[in-house]
Amino acid sequence: MRRVMYLLTPMLVLGVITSFACVMGYVVAWGLNEPVLLRKLMIRFSQCLLLLSIFPVSRYLGLTTSMLGFAPLKRMCKQFFQGMGLSLLILLPVFIALYGLGVHSVDMTKSWTVAWVMKKIGIALGLALLIGFVEESVFRGLLYSSLKKYVPAGFAVLASALYYAGLHFLDSKTPVSADTLSLVGSFALLAQAYGHVFAMQDVSAFVALFAVGLFLGVLRWRGEMNLALCMGCHAGWVWQIRMSKSMFSVHATTPYSFLVSHYDGVIGWLVAAWLLVLLGIYWAFAYLIPKVVKL
Repeated sequence: MRRVMYLLTPMLVLGVITSFACVMGYVVAWGLNEPVLLRKLMIRFSQCLLLLSIFPVSRYLGLTTSMLGFAPLKRMCKQFFQGMGLSLLILLPVFIALYGLGVHSVDMTKSWTVAWVMKKIGIALGLALLIGFVEESVFRGLLYSSLKKYVPAGFAVLASALYYAGLHFLDSKTPVSADTLSLVGSFALLAQAYGHVFAMQDVSAFVALFAVGLFLGVLRWRGEMNLALCMGCHAGWVWQIRMSKSMFSVHATTPYSFLVSHYDGVIGWLVAAWLLVLLGIYWAFAYLIPKVVKL
């Protein structure tokens, strides 16, 4: 029972953070007289508060930077580029398979110039670096490290992956107008966002994101001060997916379209199965085969 309480504590913290973000978003949207900004403001404030929560929570729990997974700068840079390389090795086969199966095709309606391609590469890389740093600092840094103080590492990996997958669906598409803008309406929007998480409207995307979180969690588990490895791998995946969305079309009418989800046209059953296979191979070589050899 105590372990269950520890695993549910991050949900309580998330509820407090998103509630603050809800109030802050309403105040700013009301002050700017821009009700349509409320949803984006709530998301951005939640992300900023989650990142900032690393400092007080770490101090409260007695977590040092090394316990969070941060290594010296030179070592972090090396780990980051190793993670980027790993991300290419893992995700490129998925893109090749999707292209070969006809799910993806080159979008010839785009302006295929060197300047356009370089611009897309730069924007996608910048966003990927930001997302990789922020999300890994929160999920495989603070969340994993804090849970590991109270539950076995395996449970911490599973819980961090579950929270990681769920938070990608914490959103509401309900439009806000000047007539509906209110503090109560802001919390109603927040309630809808949490409802979307538990509704599981896109199961394949959720399972794929859970597999992503599981893979990154195992990377974090198997080393000390290796958070930058997770950051590089995460950033590399995001960069490839964003480049794919810019350069490829997704064909939902093909027989194999079920392999991808509506979330971004890449993640789905194929990504989930591929990552779980890789984790299975790792488990076999790290644990199963050595035990069999000893017998």
